[in-house]
Amino acid sequence: MFLSMHESKSLHYGWVIVLVGTLTIFACLGLARFAFGMLLPSMRDALGMSYDEMGFLGTGNFAGYLAAVGMAPFLLRRFSPRQLIASGLLLISLCMFGIAVGDSYLLILLLYTSVGIGSGFANIPIMVLVSYWFRREKRGQAAGLIVVGSGFAIIFSGFIIPVLNESLGQDGWRVGWALLGGIVLLVAVVAALLIRNDPAEKGLQPVGHTEELEYDPSTSRGQFSPLRILTHLGVLYFIFGATYVIYGTFIVTTMVEEYAFAEVSAGRFWSWVGFFSLFSGTLFGLLSDKLGRKGGLMIVFCVQTLAYLLAGFQLGTIALFASVVLYGVAVFAIPAIMAAAVGDYLGKARAAAAFSIITFCFAIGQTLGPAVAGMVAESTGTFTGSYLASAVLTGFAVVWTRFLPDPP
Repeated sequence: MFLSMHESKSLHYGWVIVLVGTLTIFACLGLARFAFGMLLPSMRDALGMSYDEMGFLGTGNFAGYLAAVGMAPFLLRRFSPRQLIASGLLLISLCMFGIAVGDSYLLILLLYTSVGIGSGFANIPIMVLVSYWFRREKRGQAAGLIVVGSGFAIIFSGFIIPVLNESLGQDGWRVGWALLGGIVLLVAVVAALLIRNDPAEKGLQPVGHTEELEYDPSTSRGQFSPLRILTHLGVLYFIFGATYVIYGTFIVTTMVEEYAFAEVSAGRFWSWVGFFSLFSGTLFGLLSDKLGRKGGLMIVFCVQTLAYLLAGFQLGTIALFASVVLYGVAVFAIPAIMAAAVGDYLGKARAAAAFSIITFCFAIGQTLGPAVAGMVAESTGTFTGSYLASAVLTGFAVVWTRFLPDPP
């Protein structure tokens, strides 16, 4: 993709930032979070975990992420995005190596909570860089390309982890964590070498039309007040966080224990989530560039609602596969649209603080989701109720999005 910036006709460095951003999300969210669902069944057998303990592992990770999101705006005043991203990835890598050799549930809980902290430190700054390197008409596309990193990680973990478990037996999950730790360490080195914090460091302007005027939220009144926008986006991001993570954490366990899938077969199903998610951020990011952030959000939440309903009603294998496809198509669209929306509504000067605030809401949702779903499953023996409750919440999100004002 070639852009004419100044007199140059070469590839704009902003797209290098997108590439490194994709690798960063592949590591800090994809491997650190979505591979967890594949490792969880064998970890449960090896450590003798109950459903609620499985849920609390996920909650610990998200609690760490929540803490990191709260600290990120303050740390970004002292450290550059590049420093924070590389440090977060390094922390994730070290903790993964620790999990690989851990035998205590409490130790693994502590380490996986620390993985969540590293994920927050890497994710927030890389998404904030979108508002610095890209102008409004390209932000959705750029953010969409970055978030597909998680899709590649799902495909990778869906194929590799079951093979390791099958070939190495009870030690397969340990080798899996060690392998993931090594990959994250490599990405940390790449990020430290290639990320630049601002186009000015390369003597460039952001990607997009140079005549664009940045919106100044200090001049807004009424429906465009920063507080109203942050509240509206924060509620939507909370709902997304609370619902997508229940499905992502427990759908493999549901396949194995409620549909009697072999672990390898469940892994292949999960890999389809990764495949279809490759189109998620890019498709809906571009769509939100064309239709507006509000229209894009409404479509995504409709797709997610249908996915959760199909999983919750347990209509058979075909319906489950349709649910997996719909979940994959929409799963990474919301983060991409949100990253673009904060710059549209609040200007790039406030993008870091705004994205941290709404991500804090998202993190609260994903912290509560696995714990609640795990406790419900422990008492009912199924995750059906949690999937149906998720559908109700995303259905409400469609209505709530309808009242979101358009950017000025």
